[in-house]
Amino acid sequence: MKIFFKRFLVFLLIAFLIIQFFRPKKNLSKAVAINDITTNYAIPADVHAVLKASCYDCHSNNSTYPWYNSIQPVAWYLADHIKEGKKEINFNEFASYKIAKQYRKLEEIINQVEMDEMPIESYTLINGGTKLNVAQKSMIINWATVLRDTIKASYPVESLIRKPQTPTVAVKS
Repeated sequence: MKIFFKRFLVFLLIAFLIIQFFRPKKNLSKAVAINDITTNYAIPADVHAVLKASCYDCHSNNSTYPWYNSIQPVAWYLADHIKEGKKEINFNEFASYKIAKQYRKLEEIINQVEMDEMPIESYTLINGGTKLNVAQKSMIINWATVLRDTIKASYPVESLIRKPQTPTVAVKS
C-alpha cells in the first residue's frame, strides 16, 4: 500500500508539472475600446473608479492578474471565470450592444448589486478592497437607475423589450 501511495504522489507531481506548460490566453487587449460604455454614456469619475476596481477584471477586455495566475489549474479557472463574466456584460463592448440589451444589462447591474451578488465573494475575498460598501452600492445603483431611465425616456418602449428569437427552419428543396 505504501508503494502504491508513493507512486500515486509521484504521478500527481509529474501531472502537476506537465500542466504548467498549458496556459490559457490572457485577457489583455491592446486595442482601444471604441465600444466602451464611456463612449456613449457619461459616467461620473467616482462611479467609473468603483467599476474599474470591482468589476472590470471580469467584465472588460483587460484583466489585472494576481501572481497565482501563473499556477495551473488556477489560470484555467480564472480564464473561465473571466470568459463567463465577459459573456454576461463587457463594459468595453457595452456601446456595441443593441439598446434593449443595454437597458436589460443596466437592470441586471442594479439587481446584482442590490442582492450583493456582484462582485462575487470569491473575487472579493482574494482581491481586498473590491467589496462594495454601502455608499459604493448606492452610487452604482443610482447611476445605473438614472442611465436606465434616460434610455427609457429616449427610446420607444418596444425597442427596449427583448424580442423572442424565432427558430429558423431549413427548407429542403
